Amino acid sequence: MSSDTFQGWVAHDATSPLTFTTFTAKPFEPTDIEIDITHCGICGTDLHTLRSGWAPADYPCVLGHEIIGTVRRLGSAVSSSTSQSQDETIQLGDRVGVGAQSASCLRADCDACADGQENYCTRITGTYNSRYRDGAKSKAHGGYATRWRGPAHFAFKIPSTLPSAEAAPLLCGGVTMFAPLRKHGAGPGKSVGIVGIGGLGHMGILFAKAMGCDTVVGISRTSSKQADAVTGLGATGFIATSEEKNWARKHSRTLDLIICTVDAADMPLGGYLRLLKLDGTFVQVGAPEQPLPALTAWSLIQKSVKVTGSSFGSPEDIRLMLRLAAEKRVVPWIQKRAMREVNEALGDMHNGKARYRYVLENGEAQAKL
Repeated sequence: MSSDTFQGWVAHDATSPLTFTTFTAKPFEPTDIEIDITHCGICGTDLHTLRSGWAPADYPCVLGHEIIGTVRRLGSAVSSSTSQSQDETIQLGDRVGVGAQSASCLRADCDACADGQENYCTRITGTYNSRYRDGAKSKAHGGYATRWRGPAHFAFKIPSTLPSAEAAPLLCGGVTMFAPLRKHGAGPGKSVGIVGIGGLGHMGILFAKAMGCDTVVGISRTSSKQADAVTGLGATGFIATSEEKNWARKHSRTLDLIICTVDAADMPLGGYLRLLKLDGTFVQVGAPEQPLPALTAWSLIQKSVKVTGSSFGSPEDIRLMLRLAAEKRVVPWIQKRAMREVNEALGDMHNGKARYRYVLENGEAQAKL
């Protein structure tokens, strides 16, 4: 087996189970690292990609972009190619994480990269189902595997106080919630609503609390997750939109910021906007496969509200998020699954059984080819 041949759970089409087989990693560059994967979270993006929900996937594909592992190989230019501070410089044997992005152009004339917003670069390479901008357009493969290889700029040292399994979902799901909270001023004196109490939403509540928001309201269709949101996660309030009569009018103008994780085409968008205060902001992070609902112009005009979206975070967002998570002990609710059970875990994720994230673990004995 060549040094560029890895093993992992490979998707070959939209309907067949993943199979444990070999795949070819990108060529190793001086700015790359290689890690032995210990954990990989299952993200909703994995399901959308697997079934070609957003667009036809680039099969064969190795999913997984919430990766934790130990550095086994270090490129000769790694220390000079990263933007990390000295105490964050990656070394052999370090425990690191990789999120949803594995490359961008990093050019000084790129507005996004020059401003530290590499996640909005037009030449982005996703951690999987994407291509590197090298001469061969090498395919990017993810973390449902035994090893990962890619640019060190998008790998992050994991604080010692964060357990690996709990840290994995932070690399995509966690920063997807942290980034818009940070950007839109979540903190003391602010009231925040989180729509959808699931894999993303529960981390949104945890981070909003850790950032010191005075009011954190969980918003869901039913009250089935109210105890989790309030008693378990620390939300100060809860709105069940299908059970509470006149909920939008009753709670009108109570929230400064709403982060919406729901990816349903029939969500009550107009009602959500009614909850916002004057100059409030609604941020969409869930990405449905169908268009969002229509809204009236008056929903925007009468209170000067802003409707925007947010991608997963930048490298700086990830570093700040990991620091806060370690300091405030922000850990997602997870259930560990053996990597060899990936097909069953994906099925359970699709059926809504996760409470609230599945994390795959590589054991000593992996499936044999």
